[in-house]
Amino acid sequence: METASMKRNLYGIFVAGGSGSRMGGPVPKQFLELGGVPVLQRTIGKFHAELPEMTIITVLPQKHFSSWKALCIEHEFNVPQILVSGGITRFHSVQNALAHVPDGAVVMIHDGVRPLVSSALIQAAAARAQEVPALIPVVPVTDTLKYRDGRYPDPQRSEIMGAQTPQCFWSEVIKDAYTQAYEPSFTDDASVVQAKNIPLSTIEGERFNLKITTPEDLPLADYLMSKANL
Repeated sequence: METASMKRNLYGIFVAGGSGSRMGGPVPKQFLELGGVPVLQRTIGKFHAELPEMTIITVLPQKHFSSWKALCIEHEFNVPQILVSGGITRFHSVQNALAHVPDGAVVMIHDGVRPLVSSALIQAAAARAQEVPALIPVVPVTDTLKYRDGRYPDPQRSEIMGAQTPQCFWSEVIKDAYTQAYEPSFTDDASVVQAKNIPLSTIEGERFNLKITTPEDLPLADYLMSKANL
């Protein structure tokens, strides 16, 4: 049984290994500016401010390493970080990053393009993750759900939650889970862990903890940041 005297060191993996093709522009979405600051810097900076003891691992496509370094210089972003090359899928990107994480730690894995995560959620997740081996933030689904093929009855939304990040794991648990062969069903880190029959604990997520994916998400994030003090 873990005790307070056995507090685990914190590692943060910030996944920004995709091309951002759905944004439809020449600049990768993680490098687009939000309030004058690149999205990825805003995301990492928020975690660094709340958890300065965290070791930060940034996952990017190899071809964007030089652009990222130039942006960090331009914006005087001096947060220490380990830069890791992304893989062909998100699964492989996280797998690459986990090679830099020791056993006995807590790993917080966060989408690099979720910059509106609150300080409260970061702190709550980090604290709870010391106690449970697998923890994810979830939010209720409010829309009526339908099967694509028209099956009836409809899925019950009361039984379904939307998963967010940061998803937090004891490092030996998540590293073991990522020794599995890739499956298309591995859409987030929790699904990889669940395939090893590890029970998930949950924490309340946040409505505004959105992932910037499509062009309309950026002005929405800018509005929320300015109006909701995020």
